Amino acid sequence: MHDSNHVAVLDFGSQYTQLIVRRVRELGYFAKLYAIEEFPDIGKPGAIILSGGPKSTSEVDAPDLDFEALKAFNVPVLGVCYGMQLLNIKFGGTVQASDRREYGPANLFPAECIGLYEGVSASSQVWMSHSDTVKVLPDGAKVIASNQHGTPVSLQWNEQFFGIQYHPEVTHSHEGLQILKNFLDLSSNLLPFHIDDFKRELIDGIRETVGSRQVVCGVSGGVDSTVLAVLLKEAGVNVRAIFVDNGLLRKDEAQVVQENFRRIGVDIDTVDASERFLTALAGEGDPEKKRKIIGNMFIEVFWDAVGDAEMLAQGTLYPDVIESASNAKSKASVIKTHHNRVAKILELQAEGKVLEPLAELFKDEVRELGTALGIPEDILQRHPFPGPGLSVRCPGVVDKERLDIIRECDAIFIGKLKEHGWYDKVWQAYAGLIPVKTVGVKGDERSYEWATNLRAVVSEDAMTADWVELPPVILRETSHKILNEVKGINRVLYDISTKPPASIEWE
Repeated sequence: MHDSNHVAVLDFGSQYTQLIVRRVRELGYFAKLYAIEEFPDIGKPGAIILSGGPKSTSEVDAPDLDFEALKAFNVPVLGVCYGMQLLNIKFGGTVQASDRREYGPANLFPAECIGLYEGVSASSQVWMSHSDTVKVLPDGAKVIASNQHGTPVSLQWNEQFFGIQYHPEVTHSHEGLQILKNFLDLSSNLLPFHIDDFKRELIDGIRETVGSRQVVCGVSGGVDSTVLAVLLKEAGVNVRAIFVDNGLLRKDEAQVVQENFRRIGVDIDTVDASERFLTALAGEGDPEKKRKIIGNMFIEVFWDAVGDAEMLAQGTLYPDVIESASNAKSKASVIKTHHNRVAKILELQAEGKVLEPLAELFKDEVRELGTALGIPEDILQRHPFPGPGLSVRCPGVVDKERLDIIRECDAIFIGKLKEHGWYDKVWQAYAGLIPVKTVGVKGDERSYEWATNLRAVVSEDAMTADWVELPPVILRETSHKILNEVKGINRVLYDISTKPPASIEWE
């Protein structure tokens, strides 16, 4: 799907690579990330972007690509950081270690505000992250922008090839989006990306792949699995939706999920496996081990309910694919173990029995797709909820007492956000448990109880996130209600960490 007229982003391992894909889509074009090992089998792109990366071009195992094959595509090519240095070498220039490692903001001074810098200010902030720099330019190459030290930070080798030493994809590069747009405007082969067109492609693809076979999908009540279930229904295939209550859900979540699926006309089978999950988790405090226990137990419970499935559908999204890319073809780091990537699923994928129609979409694009499918907005705007449930909001051991405390604190916090009209302004919010007891005073007695952490963030796709400056009245009312009504809590803290370096969840 979309193997032509798209923007191919080649991954050299930068932590920001997936953001390049995101920004291109914001500009209205379909972009897809490829491992270097997949080049040149990238279809027929309308433009190519070479990402940054942690390696130096002088290292023995530095990633490389077939330059003749790259030129043969005959489309605009943009090298970012490592990509720019590699291109300079390919054209016959040299790269050397810089006198100073540049990490952070720098000033960009375009030689002329035309071409790649059309409409860009004469001086603009960009974000640097590199230790090498261009030393010798090949014949015919032009410096089209420099930094405050006069160092070349943007090159043009010919009408097709461009390079930039900074990261236009991060928000710290103030006019980065405009620079990317200018680059994409150089292509005459890019087709605009519309979610309605994509919906039709997905439905046609599902019908063709599934045929008369039954498709089983797990649903959680979250946006991704809900959109998946409705998409399958819209495609007219034989679908069976299974909802597993793992005992790690928010307060009254099972009832909410069942009611929402009634509203959208999708039948679901509910399996209450809460005792099995809590028994399996008993005494385990290591976060990765907890994730694996939950993932394996989910597969076990799910497949007990499924029996012999002909096909399995998953609501895997693009960030999941990128973050879980642990195969040898990818240089993206493994951030966490996703419960939808455990061994059983890999076996099914090898047999061609796994359907992941949302795997090329980001979270906000899934919401757009949901709107195109007619799903009510209040369902689509539900905050994301992690697959491992409340276990990731409960550092250390998970048990019923701690889960009940989290549920009550969370319900109070979410209730206050809704009451003050802030729920829809926040991308994700929750209350968790800090399992450290401290001294407090309740009534006339000293208390020795836990703390709860409140977290509210804004994000586009969970790759980066910023904490929300909530009105103090919400925090005050939430704290007051929790301290008065939730037994076991004597402190309420508000988490003001960004991602990175923190994650959105606590583990």
